[in-house]
Amino acid sequence: MFFFFSFGTKQRDLGPGATRTCPRCSNTTTWGRVRQYRQFSVFFVPLARWKRQELEVCGICGTAVAI
Repeated sequence: MFFFFSFGTKQRDLGPGATRTCPRCSNTTTWGRVRQYRQFSVFFVPLARWKRQELEVCGICGTAVAI
C-alpha cells in the first residue's frame, strides 16, 4: 500500500502591491503581493494550512517585507 503525502511552503500571487524603494537593492519599483503558508497534503489534497502571512516582494532582488 502506498501513502503519498507532502509538506512544504506554498505561495499564492495576489497581484501588484505598492510602489516602494527596496532596502536591499535601493530600486524603486512596484512590488508584488504574495500570500505564503505552510501546507500538509495527503494524496494531493491539502488537509492543513498554518503560518499564513501576506508579503510584498521586490520584483528585482526578491526581498520580502511582511504587511
